[in-house]
Amino acid sequence: MNPVAESAAVAAGANPLLPVHGAVPLSWYLILSAMLFMIGVVGVLVKRNPIVIFMSIELMLNAVNLSFIAFGRYLGNVGGQMFAIFVMAVAAAEVAVGLGILISIFRSRENINVDEINVMKG
Repeated sequence: MNPVAESAAVAAGANPLLPVHGAVPLSWYLILSAMLFMIGVVGVLVKRNPIVIFMSIELMLNAVNLSFIAFGRYLGNVGGQMFAIFVMAVAAAEVAVGLGILISIFRSRENINVDEINVMKG
């Protein structure tokens, strides 16, 4: 269903939280995105392995991508998809740089525990 028809259904008194003709409403996508983002935040705050921290950051970025695409679909434009592609490019660069730094630290210290890394202190 297109956004104009959805807004007309909402104006007519239909509940926007319930699916219309099999369509998944926007709020469900946003709830899923918020849950994925919170799982990523907990992973960053709790874990000490940098690989797991990078994976948690990727999970947070993908949660944001989901909300961008959901809003883009809801509003009927491709802006959300363009932002999602830009975020994926930034995430790929983040992984490349982060793994390069991790390999450099591992070669010099033979330990990649986040609590014990103080190489950047100068």
